[in-house]
This record gives sequence, structure tokens and C-alpha cells, in this order.
Amino acid sequence: MNKVLIIIPAYNEEKTIGRLLERLKEPDIAGVCDVVVLNDSSSDDTVRVVSDMGIRVISYVYHLGYGSGLQLGYRYAYDHGYEYVIQMDADGQHDACNIPEIYRALTVEDENGVRPDLVLGSRFINGWKDYPTSFIKRKAYRLFSRLIRIGTGMKISDPTTGLQGLSRDAFSYYMGYGHFDDRYPDANMIMQMLLLGFKVIEIPAVMHIRESGKSMHSGLKPLMYMLRMSFSIASVWIRIRLFKEKKDITATDQLWD
Repeated sequence: MNKVLIIIPAYNEEKTIGRLLERLKEPDIAGVCDVVVLNDSSSDDTVRVVSDMGIRVISYVYHLGYGSGLQLGYRYAYDHGYEYVIQMDADGQHDACNIPEIYRALTVEDENGVRPDLVLGSRFINGWKDYPTSFIKRKAYRLFSRLIRIGTGMKISDPTTGLQGLSRDAFSYYMGYGHFDDRYPDANMIMQMLLLGFKVIEIPAVMHIRESGKSMHSGLKPLMYMLRMSFSIASVWIRIRLFKEKKDITATDQLWD
């Protein structure tokens, strides 16, 4: 067993997930990372594609959503003793070349001997500022970045990135009751981790445009998502700053007993 577990939530991604998994079999990735796919009750051939490639897949009967899939992946990593988790999407937007860079960033200590708890792969630094997005999404990214900076003092250029690396402390904390948004874990979770004192950094990442399938933020959904996430970010700040919620990793099994 390797130190790193790559978790990939998947819902009807038969057309894209095979290419991604093929890349993850390359020696520089497979030599340090194991992979598990969290199948969110797909109705297409996602399970068959993954199984035929010899990759472990965990399926659940009911469609639970993206956040619940991630939380199941954290639990799997915790139970199997992994030190790090790298999460990525199944739709082909996250390039596999980012995996070694995220792992390297997770293991590098800063000048105080502290390693990151959360490494964010960003589309918008070091030459990737022209990544194409819709007008509403660009406004949402800027709004979330501004709210995080106001609430924590830290600038996050890509607050909605799903490409992330987590330390064992970070994914163990996410398993605790009420510590994770099981529907839309996004900029609100970054705000939470920063306020609680987890070390969060950003690194540049290579990403692509979705070639097939349907985004969970398509149509008018981004507008509603922007409103919902803004309220969620604010509620996180209130919960931690005003009600003095503390970081407690020891309560990890509370949700699962």
C-alpha cells in the first residue's frame, strides 16, 4: 500500500474516466499513489469501465451527491492508514500531471518545519488566468476570493477548485460530524480550514475544459450556487469567529460509530 490515496467521485462519467485512470497508471503516479473511485449510483457504464481497468470502485445504491462521495473517500483513506489524500474530478478537467506536484507540496516543510494540511490546485496562477469560464462563474470566483480574504486575510485565487491534496489531519477532521458540507464543499470549506488554523497553500495546476457530460453547475445553477455559497461562507465565519468553534481532530469517529 502506498502513502497516498487518490479519490475520484464519479457520476455518469463513462466517456472520460477511462482516460484519466489510464494516466494514473503511469509509473511516477502509480509508484506512490493508490486509486479508489466513488461511484455515486451511476446509470451508465462508469462501473464497468473502472472495473475493467482493475481500479477499486465503491458504489452506493442511492445518488448521494459529490460531497458525500468525498467524505466516503476520506473514511476509506482513514481506515486503511493513508497519510495523504488527493481528490480529483472524473470529468477529465484535472490533468494527472498535477498529482506529483500536489504530493510534493504536501510533504515540503516551510521555514517553521510545518507541512501543509490542504494544497489547492489553482487554474488562475502562473499563466492560467485565461482559463475560459462563464461570466457568472468568474463573478462567483471573485466574490468567494474576496470573502475569504476579508474573513481570513489570505488571498485564494481559485476558491472553487476540486483538485486538492489533504494531510491526514485535514481529511480526518472532515470526517467529524458537522465538519464538512456534504452537498457543496467548496470555498466555504477553505474558509473553515483557514480560520481553524490548518495550513492552506495554493500551487499552479493544469486543467482542461470538460469535453462531455453535464456539469453540476450548468445553466442558471451558478447564480443560485453563488448565493448559497456566499451565505455558507458567512455562516462558517460566524460559527468559528463568534461562537469560537475549535479544531478537534480527536472526534473523528463521532460520525461513523
